[in-house]
Amino acid sequence: MSSANALKPSERMKIPRQEPLEQAPLDRVKNFSEVSLGFNEERARAEANRCLECKNPICIEGCPVGVDIRTFLQRIMERDYIGAVQVIRETNYLPAICGRVCPQEEQCEAVCTMGKKHPPLAIGKLERFVADWELEHNAFSPPAITTSRKEKVAVVGSGPAGLTCAAELARKGYRVTIFEALHAAGGVLRYGIPEFRLPRRILDVEIDRVKALGVEVMTNFLVGRTATIDELFGEWGFRAIFLATGAGTPAFMGIPGENLSGVYSANEFLTRVNLMKAYRFPDFDTPLAIGHDVAVVGGGNTAMDAIRTARRLGAQHAYLVYRRSKEEMPARAEEIHHALEEGIDFRLLTNPVEILGNHDHRVSGMVCQRMELGVPDESGRRRPLPVPGSEFTLPVQTVIMAIGQSPNPIIQSTTPGLRTGKRGIVLVDDTQSTSRLGLYAGGDLSRGGATVILAMRDGRVAASHIHQYLHSDGA
Repeated sequence: MSSANALKPSERMKIPRQEPLEQAPLDRVKNFSEVSLGFNEERARAEANRCLECKNPICIEGCPVGVDIRTFLQRIMERDYIGAVQVIRETNYLPAICGRVCPQEEQCEAVCTMGKKHPPLAIGKLERFVADWELEHNAFSPPAITTSRKEKVAVVGSGPAGLTCAAELARKGYRVTIFEALHAAGGVLRYGIPEFRLPRRILDVEIDRVKALGVEVMTNFLVGRTATIDELFGEWGFRAIFLATGAGTPAFMGIPGENLSGVYSANEFLTRVNLMKAYRFPDFDTPLAIGHDVAVVGGGNTAMDAIRTARRLGAQHAYLVYRRSKEEMPARAEEIHHALEEGIDFRLLTNPVEILGNHDHRVSGMVCQRMELGVPDESGRRRPLPVPGSEFTLPVQTVIMAIGQSPNPIIQSTTPGLRTGKRGIVLVDDTQSTSRLGLYAGGDLSRGGATVILAMRDGRVAASHIHQYLHSDGA
């Protein structure tokens, strides 16, 4: 392929990595509007022109869904922004979402050739730019579906894995129905990720584009209660089913005081705010009193979302309590950076041992213990060890636990022959097939915790193998 860039590689390397426009920290802690405003056209073109157009673009290998990154960047260089987003959508049907929440710094950008000596290309920000350009110019048109197939496929759950699987199958001509337990589609994208990271208007547009492929979405439908998997196969007539119900059962530490009023799981807290609009009370009837002092326990993206949300709800002192050091935090670097800018007080190498309550059984404080790092554990991170006699108390009125989640057990308990593993995850092979013929699973349900893009990868792989299954002699 010929180069779309007239600059020599040495000249491209001299272009500084572009930074997105952002709300100022003191402004954004007072609202739920999007923090990052993305690239304007000038910055997007400057950043795309940094691409070395490698003959062997290993950035594509770093993308879990295999987006043709080199080609979409070349389209930007040519000012063909609609062509760029169409290249992305060939393998990633949710570009406006992924451009905002995908951890590119650990995937495509981590292996970018430019990144060996200079900052890597801002691939995620460029993905967002072209997706937003398409939206702003009302230039989306659904891909033509040239085949109509009689087989019906069910997708259970409307998060990133479910939406991706549904889109891929619909593009192949299948009759696809998504079953969603909540009253609105989106799964963790809607109830878990705050408005300031993923605006609901963007999520709604992406879901509408999946529906535009002919996908039917049935909300308020709890598979395992409203209908079982066997009933979907039987009387409903589905030939294959993809399970993508996520991991919505929260974990707690098992320390004294976790039953006090004012203790939340991050799942409940974020669902109240994001899905039930507590941040717009009293316009929406979801009050959420958190007090002036809030502590979130954990170090992942969910913990960052929870503490940054608490700050916006009025917390004057917002503590992020994490038992390891900053280097071991699983949260995205961008989220950590934004949290620090917003005045979040990081209490690192700190572990809660007890939650204190007052005479009304409400949280009044949290007893913590200092930690130090020992030898690496099975995760490869250094194991945190308590420092004797180092206890101290944080004066807080709200404690939010963000230390992990596991799948809801309803489908597992109502589906005979479905093999499960630790914490109730559904076991799958490399085709996303479960132990039941025609039944597939992916995302957090089979991983126990994953990024949006890995969930999308599972949905894409499952769709491919569902297609093979339905056209094999065994189907």
